[in-house]
Amino acid sequence: MVTHLGPVKSELEIAHEGLRAGTVGLTALAELGSVRESWERRFEAARGECGALAGKLRAVARAQGETDEIVKASFAPVAVGGER
Repeated sequence: MVTHLGPVKSELEIAHEGLRAGTVGLTALAELGSVRESWERRFEAARGECGALAGKLRAVARAQGETDEIVKASFAPVAVGGER
């Protein structure tokens, strides 16, 4: 998610280019700016949270893989017909 959220800010900038032209004095433009800033803060917060979780999620995946191997090995002695 960190990778996918990375370009969002520049995509928002591109999407908002040219909005100021011809809209001077419109309060909706000011509101749009506030909304955009809010979304940018939310995206940055999400990126930060995902970045903080990355190491923990990798550790869980490693532990799960190790557990799967232990469980698989525990069934080897009871394999039917010599299948393993």
